[in-house]
Amino acid sequence: MSLKGPKLKVNELKSILKKIQAKELTLKQAEKRVTNHFFSDTGSVKIDRNRKNRCGCAEVIYCPGKTPTQLKKAASQIINDGLNLMATKATPEDFEAIKDLDSRIEYSSTASMIYFEQRKIQKVGKVVVVSAGSADTKVAEEAALTSQLNGSDVQRIYDAGVAGIHRLLYFKEDLAKAKVVVAVAGMEGALPSVVGGLVAAPVIAVPTSVGYGASFKGLSAMLTMLNSCAPNVSVVNIDNGFGAGYVAALINKQGSQTKNVKRKVKNEEAKLKNKTTNG
Repeated sequence: MSLKGPKLKVNELKSILKKIQAKELTLKQAEKRVTNHFFSDTGSVKIDRNRKNRCGCAEVIYCPGKTPTQLKKAASQIINDGLNLMATKATPEDFEAIKDLDSRIEYSSTASMIYFEQRKIQKVGKVVVVSAGSADTKVAEEAALTSQLNGSDVQRIYDAGVAGIHRLLYFKEDLAKAKVVVAVAGMEGALPSVVGGLVAAPVIAVPTSVGYGASFKGLSAMLTMLNSCAPNVSVVNIDNGFGAGYVAALINKQGSQTKNVKRKVKNEEAKLKNKTTNG
């Protein structure tokens, strides 16, 4: 394995060194600039080591199509770099190929996901993942676990589709508290539109391939969701629970950071007011 990346031009390196000397850059900031695009090269697998700093989440392994050797190389490098491991659309055989790397590696058969949270991330905000039918649970759990492993406090509401809408309405208050809602449905895919009319939050719609012949393996649900009249609904690909959970975590994190900034500003204003009054 070797560490590779784009070569810095001499003038770029000189510029960084001058800024350190002039105290315009800290050593940490300089290191970030130098290593920003580095990746670990193991031959057939090249792990993006700095993706978490750039994008908010470490590289995730997509299991289908990879050999056991490739999976093990990728997982080993992610773990050795001190990053949290996530591998999606994983089979029990995929888990067998890498589980001996660390005894703490886990496998969720429901989400078809391998994961290892070696760096515990504080869970913030609130993401609600709601699914229409129990047949949609695998995709819904992939979304929920992805969002959770990326720092979201997640509530799961499964098997609450529009065919028995009283089940969904029972959780109306929980839905209203969400920063983001992920709505997962197959068949005709009506759930996200209904949820969109109940909440003042982004709704990420996930069509699933669950359904009979004319559902065309999720195409019917996807078209329904794309044509939703609820303006707060956006749509990811069929069965893409991972994509929905990832985006939900990013939105949720941004909202939580804004809330924290507002709280800090309010506290500082209160301190200043007390200081002025006492002075």
